[in-house]
Amino acid sequence: MATPETSPMSVASPTEPSSATPSPAIRAPLWAEIVGTYFGAGYGRPGPGTWGSAAAVLTWVLVAHFLQPQWLIPGAIIYAALATIVGIPAATRIARAMGTEDPQKVVIDEVAGQMVALIGAPFAWKPILAGFILFRTFDILKPPPVRQLERLPEGWGIVIDDLGAGLYALLVMQVLLHFHLLG
Repeated sequence: MATPETSPMSVASPTEPSSATPSPAIRAPLWAEIVGTYFGAGYGRPGPGTWGSAAAVLTWVLVAHFLQPQWLIPGAIIYAALATIVGIPAATRIARAMGTEDPQKVVIDEVAGQMVALIGAPFAWKPILAGFILFRTFDILKPPPVRQLERLPEGWGIVIDDLGAGLYALLVMQVLLHFHLLG
């Protein structure tokens, strides 16, 4: 339990004795756990971010299969926007509950970024696979200013840096498509 001198986010120093009974765990709301882990994809091992991106691609393929071609771009934009709008508060709640800045199990950020990477991609396996690989590459490498976006507070920093990686992937994807390098 937090005392006036500490908060749930504080960490005891190595020289402080720990109490014999741990404080009760703070849990994020169920909706935040479901959204933040993208229906459990964030529990995948190894590499929960890759599992989150793969789940985003899989659900996009399922949804896009039923869309008319003229709805693919607006559909991807809406998907990315929804993942962002709901993902920021979910990521914030989980990070606060866990006392960490960017919990690995939070993968809604990968979902949002992955969908940005797929905006404008034709509904075919090569562009979708290329979008997946490009996004994961930029998400892992975090070229400037993506790395700096992580410094934004709470869920904003968790999600927005992945949107930046998604924008890099989108740019490269559009160049590849323009020069007909994906078939």
